[in-house]
Amino acid sequence: MRIAIDAMGGDHAPKEAVEGALAAAREWTDIEVILVGNSAAIEAHLQNKPANLTIRHTEEVIEADDEPVKAVRRKKDASMVVAGRLVKDKEADAMISAGNTGALMTTGLLVVGRISGIERPALAPMLPTIDGSGVLALDLGANMDASAEHLRQYAIMGSIYRNKVHGVAKPRVGLLNVGTEAMKGNELTKAAFPLLEEAPIHFIGNVESREVLRAECDVIVCDGFAGNIMLKSLEGAASVFFSVLKTEFTKSWYSKLAAAILRPGLMNFRKKFDYKEHGAAPLLGLQGLVLKCHGSSDANAFKNAVRQARIALQNDLVGAISAEINHGK
Repeated sequence: MRIAIDAMGGDHAPKEAVEGALAAAREWTDIEVILVGNSAAIEAHLQNKPANLTIRHTEEVIEADDEPVKAVRRKKDASMVVAGRLVKDKEADAMISAGNTGALMTTGLLVVGRISGIERPALAPMLPTIDGSGVLALDLGANMDASAEHLRQYAIMGSIYRNKVHGVAKPRVGLLNVGTEAMKGNELTKAAFPLLEEAPIHFIGNVESREVLRAECDVIVCDGFAGNIMLKSLEGAASVFFSVLKTEFTKSWYSKLAAAILRPGLMNFRKKFDYKEHGAAPLLGLQGLVLKCHGSSDANAFKNAVRQARIALQNDLVGAISAEINHGK
């Protein structure tokens, strides 16, 4: 299994990507890790390079503020584009990047290519839940608009992912909506509901956003516009919550004492809702495995992304999605 990592993408590139790749290569000797990027910059952070880690030198980098489509088309030697080309040409089985999200989506579409029968790939991050199991949410930003058929395909891909990568035997799939009744929602959700009922999934009906973190389902399906608003709302709420706690716990010596006592529990709570612990978000529906790390990912997040890619490859995730989508065609 060959996994390419865009070493130049992300807020802390290439240091964190290199350290994460080193840790992964040392732990899993059945994989080959390919670091894609400027070799001099990468080698500055390499110590005792294992035999299953190699470097593919590139000169260009896609920056965070680059216009995605123009950058992918013009920067042919950018680390992200080259990593995508390795997957396209079967020189790598998967790619991981913490770089420009729009550019990675464009790379997936224009370089890696879609699975036959998939109309639109979906970005599918894991959201934390109170029981620690998480919920796979898709689409959370790859496509702002969607049709009912797109949501049906998202549901199928998400269900297969939870089964193949997380070992959930019968993933519960919910449709994000403003109410639980079948007739609730806008035209999109009303049209999608019967399609999901007939799809080869365990569809449990509509799920309201306030129930998502309560682990009401294993997969939540929505269009990219609603999904991205939900994601940003959750991130904002979590940020405010921890900020308020910090303020309250530093007001007096009484509160500081209470904070010291509660610290272990609070740290566990924070860890449960930390993106670094939930790995990378797959861009489902492509001919190869493409994973998007958070822009602020550290070495541990990159290592978790490699672990995630390794499990997906072992279980032939892409092949399983292709077979289900094209079943009977």
